Order: sequence, then structure tokens, then C-alpha cells
Amino acid sequence: MQIRPLHDWVVIDPRDAEETTAGGIVIPDTAQEKPQEGTVIRVGKGRYEDEKDDKGNKRKDRKFIQNTLKPGDRILYEKYLEKKVDLDGKEVIMVREENVLGLYG
Repeated sequence: MQIRPLHDWVVIDPRDAEETTAGGIVIPDTAQEKPQEGTVIRVGKGRYEDEKDDKGNKRKDRKFIQNTLKPGDRILYEKYLEKKVDLDGKEVIMVREENVLGLYG
């Protein structure tokens, strides 16, 4: 896969939707809901954030915030904030690290 995300973007391999329920009922493709979890494939370096003074005004200083995720992490991300990208015939998801809700295990 030839993609290198910039800033705080994260490339995710989404988990496949469940095709059957716990009771064994088959769910048709149109009714399947995409899960909001997946595995991190690649991570950008991080982002810059503007520093603010005591009154909340922006200063000229900028602080670099490094990403905390790493490839292989299983994550849960916000549903409607992802960008779908087709890479080498496979659909992957890109989200900003701030839109990741949590890590599994």
C-alpha cells in the first residue's frame, strides 16, 4: 500500500460487517450497518496547534502534538467523520486522530 498520511490523519482497515445475527438470521447487504471499528494501517506524524495566552487569544507560538496511535492498533472511530479511499482495489478509511474514540485491549 503506497500511502503516507499527513499531519494527524490515520489510515484504517475497517472491520467487515456482520452477515448473520447471534440467532443465525442472515442480514441482507442493504440492511448491514458498517461497524465503526478497524485496525490502524498507517499513521501521520502529528499536528501543530496554536498556543493561546491567558485570555484565549492566539499567540504566534505553535506546539507540535505527536500522534499516539501506531500501526496494528484496534480502534473505534466516529461514524460520519471518515473519508473512504480506494487503494489498490481495497477500500480503506481515513480519519483524524482526534476522531478516534478509543483503543481495544
